[in-house]
Amino acid sequence: RLRLHDGKLVKDRRYHLRTYPNCFVAKELTDWLIDHKEAPDRETGIRLMQKLMDHYIIHHVCDEHSDYKDAKLLYRFRKDDGTFPLSKDVKVFLRGQSLYEKLVSVEESILKVREENSVKYQRTFLGSEMIDWLIQEGEVENRQEAVELGRALLEHGIIQHVSNRHHFFDSDILYHFWINFRRRRRLTELLNENSSRALSESPDSPFCLRKLNPEPGNTSFLSVQTNKEIKVVSAVRRSSITSLSGNSNAYFSAPPTLVFPPVAECNPKSVLKRPVTNEELLSPGAPYVKKTLTIVGDAVGWGFVVRGGRPCHIQAVDPGGPAAAAGMKVCQFVFSVNGVYVLHLDYQTISSLIMTGPRTLVMEVMEAIE
Repeated sequence: RLRLHDGKLVKDRRYHLRTYPNCFVAKELTDWLIDHKEAPDRETGIRLMQKLMDHYIIHHVCDEHSDYKDAKLLYRFRKDDGTFPLSKDVKVFLRGQSLYEKLVSVEESILKVREENSVKYQRTFLGSEMIDWLIQEGEVENRQEAVELGRALLEHGIIQHVSNRHHFFDSDILYHFWINFRRRRRLTELLNENSSRALSESPDSPFCLRKLNPEPGNTSFLSVQTNKEIKVVSAVRRSSITSLSGNSNAYFSAPPTLVFPPVAECNPKSVLKRPVTNEELLSPGAPYVKKTLTIVGDAVGWGFVVRGGRPCHIQAVDPGGPAAAAGMKVCQFVFSVNGVYVLHLDYQTISSLIMTGPRTLVMEVMEAIE
């Protein structure tokens, strides 16, 4: 919305002797989405804008159209005309975003990188420290009100105890912002918002590795037989679906057909010789070394499988994929993903975190010392 205001796409417009303030022309906006790489084609651009309409973010200026039409029709952001519905959830989210922006913009911010149990955490603060700051800045009137605000932020997933063991208290317990509000998100992430978890749990997950020509006896990867009539999608990475057929266009002009194997599982049996706990990984002198891997995803994903939980481990690595090239190995434990500590999470949550993140993935893993 702010980018469209800056680009003068949102402005007062006159139609049939009437002036409509702060609106945009649908067709011009679709052009803008394509020109600014926010959508690969008009069809995707229309789907994105329809998503915004479904979530009451934009609407037709006269509410005569319930769907988004790629035509010379006028639409407007509800935030620009005061019709944006502020539910309790939205209010908490906006309050959290406002506090985050205020905290990261001041000098000597209480948000710092801190260490607990030999683990470093980003954007952290002490519970009592946050309460002092809220009162000092006039955000709340008293400590009880501050605790209630902190609890609301935690229950909505905006802040979190660093090891996810405590609710919000007026104490010296360490918390951090779970959401990085300053990470620029792509609009196309909206199209995957409800499917991330489902994808990560299905055999066609982007973390389930498949080879078109598996070696005999290799059971680590699924075997998918190609069909000349059907384009086989090897993986879905966040918001794009890419063909393996050599087509230079990164997107299909029509919705693709996913080819699902009738029965398939990705290494159903764990590759770990025995279960390992977080306490064991983090204990002083433990025989594990932490490594940082930078993995640049390619057209079919990153090339690895995450399984387990608390901690999660690397179940399989495609020898020819980006993860292997970055140094990832089977049996490594996932410590953090893009700066977010994940030892206490299950593999579905980590998969979702990866899917909604950037193409370049920074992971910290813990590897057993031989």
